[in-house]
Amino acid sequence: MLDVRRLRLLHELKIRGTLAEVADAMQYSPSSVSQQLTLLEKEAGVELLRKAGRRVQLTPQAEILVAHTAALLETLERAETELAASLSTVTGTVRLAVFQSAALALLPDFLSIMRQEYPEVRVEMTQREPETALYETWARDFDIVVAEQYPGHAAPHHPGLDRATLTSDAIRLATPPIGLGGELVSSLADTADMPWVMEPRGAASRHWAEQACRSAGFEPDVRYETADLQAQIRLIESGNAVALMPDLVWTGRTRPVQLLDLPSLPTRTVFTSTRTAGRIHPAILACREVLERVAAAQQVDAGQQVDAGQQADAGQQADAG
Repeated sequence: MLDVRRLRLLHELKIRGTLAEVADAMQYSPSSVSQQLTLLEKEAGVELLRKAGRRVQLTPQAEILVAHTAALLETLERAETELAASLSTVTGTVRLAVFQSAALALLPDFLSIMRQEYPEVRVEMTQREPETALYETWARDFDIVVAEQYPGHAAPHHPGLDRATLTSDAIRLATPPIGLGGELVSSLADTADMPWVMEPRGAASRHWAEQACRSAGFEPDVRYETADLQAQIRLIESGNAVALMPDLVWTGRTRPVQLLDLPSLPTRTVFTSTRTAGRIHPAILACREVLERVAAAQQVDAGQQVDAGQQADAGQQADAG
């Protein structure tokens, strides 16, 4: 009889690549993982791993076991989900991955409501970039991910993960309240000679922002790189940079910058994703419903804030003229 726990380790090795990463994910020591996989080879009666330099490689027989293990893990998750759904009380632990602006805008109210309405559900939150979080949710490190998708840049798809739109927000040009160096900005093209702050290369927002600038006829002078949107806002409001910012970042805070609409009125989509095998788990259903409720309320508030700020900006520009 093959041991399910050891099969799980083999499956983890397939998706993570190294014994060290398996050990880290499963909270074992690398030597313990190696010993368990050696025992699995004895149980299976065939070679499962071969040395490939400093790494190990799965044999064709190991690949067969991995495929069956993936189906087994999905069956077990469905069984756990149906068992939880049979109970009258919503309980359990939900591991949530979320990117920064969504965490700042949605998590405080979300966690407060969950604590009040579902006191027996434990929510554990980790901040992750969307591309990484989607993969890690597929790999069972998280149960739900809140991710984002920029116009024309589809977020990665992984088998067995669903998607549900949570909200959308406009992407606008953010400039210092009195312009950069005293210059008033009325269009994206006006920022051609100004310093920009963007997320590091590889982020979907960075690629999208660069393409938007190129479409406006210039290559952006990206002097500052940071994934921290709060740091980006400080650089803008202090008169040191301009950036393209989604409206969600202004939720629950004073807007200290000038915001200008872009000609195509682009919007970012924010969505949740979970494994299809566990999506009807009562705790996951509760989390998604509360997230949708909070996002709907925040979208109204953020839109009102931005509209009020734009009216004020228009008045200041008129006075300056």
